[in-house]
Amino acid sequence: MSEQAPDKNYRVLARKYRPADFDSLIGQEAMVRTLSNAIDTGRLAHAFILTGVRGVGKTTTARIIAKALNCTAADGPTIAPCGECDNCKSISESRHVDVLEMDAASRTGVDDIREIIESVRYAPVSARYKIYIIDEVHMLSKSAFNALLKTLEEPPESVKFIFATTEIRKLPVTVLSRCQRFDLKRVEAQTLVDHLAKLVANENCTAEDGALTLIARAAEGSVRDSLSLLDQAIAHGAGKVTETQVRDMLGLADRAQVLDLFEQIMKGEIADALATLRTQYDSGADPVVVINDLLEVSHWLTRLKVTPDTGTDALVSEAEKEQGGKMAASLGMPHLTRAWQMLMKGLSEVRVAPSAIAAAEMVLIRMAYASGLPSPADLVKKLQNNPAQPSASSTSAGGPAAGPTASGPMQQQTQAAQQQAAQPRSADIVALRAEEVGDHPLHPMPVSFEKMVALFQAEKEGILATVLTDHVRIVDYKPSAFSITTTGRTPNDFVMRAKQCLKAWTGSDWMISVDNGAAPASTTLKEQHDARNKKRRDETLADPAVKALLDVFPEARLLAVRDKRTLDEQLEEAAAADDGLTYEDPEEDKNEFDF
Repeated sequence: MSEQAPDKNYRVLARKYRPADFDSLIGQEAMVRTLSNAIDTGRLAHAFILTGVRGVGKTTTARIIAKALNCTAADGPTIAPCGECDNCKSISESRHVDVLEMDAASRTGVDDIREIIESVRYAPVSARYKIYIIDEVHMLSKSAFNALLKTLEEPPESVKFIFATTEIRKLPVTVLSRCQRFDLKRVEAQTLVDHLAKLVANENCTAEDGALTLIARAAEGSVRDSLSLLDQAIAHGAGKVTETQVRDMLGLADRAQVLDLFEQIMKGEIADALATLRTQYDSGADPVVVINDLLEVSHWLTRLKVTPDTGTDALVSEAEKEQGGKMAASLGMPHLTRAWQMLMKGLSEVRVAPSAIAAAEMVLIRMAYASGLPSPADLVKKLQNNPAQPSASSTSAGGPAAGPTASGPMQQQTQAAQQQAAQPRSADIVALRAEEVGDHPLHPMPVSFEKMVALFQAEKEGILATVLTDHVRIVDYKPSAFSITTTGRTPNDFVMRAKQCLKAWTGSDWMISVDNGAAPASTTLKEQHDARNKKRRDETLADPAVKALLDVFPEARLLAVRDKRTLDEQLEEAAAADDGLTYEDPEEDKNEFDF
């Protein structure tokens, strides 16, 4: 008995099962209801725009609308075109003389639009309406859009425009305001699974539920993508679609293995996590897909923690629900969000790395070590309890909340991170340190404005130190209270931040007043510094030894004079001077000259 000859006229599933009417269009109930009511009440717009991701039915919907308006089985527009009349058949086959389809991706110029403008003046040949379907309309040039505006606003009664696009934001608002807009949403995964199951039965094939679920997930809401993947899976399995075959075809990792991998990472079990990743890689899983699956798990667990109803998803197996529920209960929100951020960064690294598997392993190693680090909230609590001596054995936040903790090198890294974080100098916790100092201030009360500014520099508050040095003139200074004038370049919250810092460092409340209308104040510290440098330079150039040196080397230039004295020595000498700027009898061994 000879083998059956292959079908030479085979059509792919995406074309074979293209919807022919609104009843067979899945996942777009809101749009179908609106169009049905518009047709029944005779409130049809003259222009429609259909937008959505690829494969959700934009062009198909445009053809169904064209058939609904021109079906001859009814006296007028109908929501249920027959599909048997000449108009319906010719529209379905894209050969109707009055339904013109144009691909704006290949015909983008104003000349192509001018042809439409010229043809709209003529009545339809055999249809009720002359319909122009422009696909990927966002590809039209700016001049083409402008040429179309007048006709689009006031077309003849027998003309309808239907636009389709995946990039709705690229359309001018002048075009959008002239059209009735329909947003075609992504088809839900469960709806896709049910649809694919019907098609498998129609094709006399068999498919496992898990396989159809994988295809629906990979399609990301696109019906066309799901049909293309199903077509490929049927060919791959010779009519029998299994979950293992689909997983191999798509290069996916087992969902249960991905959950196990995520759990191993969050427990800090580095060796087990690397072994699991390598097993998936040897089985054909793409490292990029594995990292992306871990991202999905992180998102799913986060949603499961915030909204427990997420676990009732029909596409999630009972084993996944049970394991995910335990993981969500044991993991803290800071650890899940940190894992998400590290995976997002790692995904871009894996995509561009010369070796994807090596980059993926490095991502997992970073995550495993980071899982043993405390959260920011736990660090603050630890700082409040004992800011100077953190407990090396306290690892309540070292791993997932109320879950397993890391050991070995991870434990050491956790302790080092806690010790480093226990002595912060950031302005973000100034208020906390102000409460902690109490009767034991970190610094003595500065006796002068210059020493107060030096305190900001010593505490690494560079912005405030720069403002005080360059843009503030002191009017009156007393410990814990001073008055200033500003140059107008200070931040709005400068006074408040300065008070918080000084209270944190000295343990006392400070009064800072800004009086720009006061009597002329002294110069800024920067101006004083520049004046001292100029005076020191002039004195140096007048020194006999320097003059003799310049005479011997006439091309030499004095670049700088650096003062080796401490800040306290300079301030005391400046305060002792009459003008507050000069230095009396500088010693030779105190200065260093650069030529």
